[in-house]
Amino acid sequence: MKAWIIESVGRERLQVAEIQQPEPGPGEVLIRVANVSLNYRDLLVLDGKMGDGRAFPFVPGSDLAGAVVSCGDGVTRFRCGDRVMSTYVPGWVEGRRLGSAAQPNGMTLGGPLPGVLAEFVALPEDWLVRSPDSLSDPEASTLPIAGVTAWFSLVQEGRLCAGQTVLVQGTGGVALFGVQVAKAHGAKVIVTSSDEGKLTQAKALGADFGIRRDSDWVKGVIDATDGHGADHILEIAGGPNLGKSVEAAAVGGQIAVIGIIEGLELAAPAFPLLLKQVVVRGIFVGHRRAAEDFAKAIDAIGLKPVIDRRYPLAALPDALAHLERGPFGKVVIDVSE
Repeated sequence: MKAWIIESVGRERLQVAEIQQPEPGPGEVLIRVANVSLNYRDLLVLDGKMGDGRAFPFVPGSDLAGAVVSCGDGVTRFRCGDRVMSTYVPGWVEGRRLGSAAQPNGMTLGGPLPGVLAEFVALPEDWLVRSPDSLSDPEASTLPIAGVTAWFSLVQEGRLCAGQTVLVQGTGGVALFGVQVAKAHGAKVIVTSSDEGKLTQAKALGADFGIRRDSDWVKGVIDATDGHGADHILEIAGGPNLGKSVEAAAVGGQIAVIGIIEGLELAAPAFPLLLKQVVVRGIFVGHRRAAEDFAKAIDAIGLKPVIDRRYPLAALPDALAHLERGPFGKVVIDVSE
């Protein structure tokens, strides 16, 4: 079968290879991969900035949608023909995350664990979720990281309520899922971006306000909420941007720290954080039950993921370049013709 691999760190070393098609072992299913959506972390993994401990040759990619084509012994959750999507953190079914203070669990698909940019993948059945009936495979492939992250941040952990205000930073996959999830819950949504065209698109998707990120967006958020501030913030930039999020947060507001685009070292002023009793929460996507809940919600409310562009399997380098430029929504690879 065909798969994208690297023999050592560096996206310039990506190559399509013919490798042995896997066979499902006990408790595993074999999936014919239909689509894989890309995430910013894929760039970091390929460049050696994430995913330490991987074995080479390494197959990148974390988010798949496809169909079960065979089952190993003891499989009970799926059968041949079932449409499935991956989960990002294997083994995290629900509740508290796995790991400890001494050894936080960083075992994830697509680094350090082998990824899914291949025509067939064998995975334990517990690592999978049924795809929403209302979504196509390209759409379902966008859920495992971006969709579940937004849902987990706002609904599972944030307990989002109607009438609250959600601030979303940027117009990538997590951000636009945040817009859609927030609007479905009756919230007011503010989007920041340095691209006027993308702000217009975000408003068309349902955002109530669009604020230029290269302006004083903290003041813009406070003005747009009549001084209240944002009850929920999807902190996607990271680094020193957290400080601005703290300033824009409402009293008792919640900040979901998701991205690291602007740096791995977070910085924020103490007094606004203390005076407003802002909750800052690290988000590492979400557990399997959250993915299952989100899939059910999608079928119930008719949410449709935003896909900026789809690429054929052979054009992965072009798709990664598009991802690095900053898409409006998700970039998806068509694995199966």
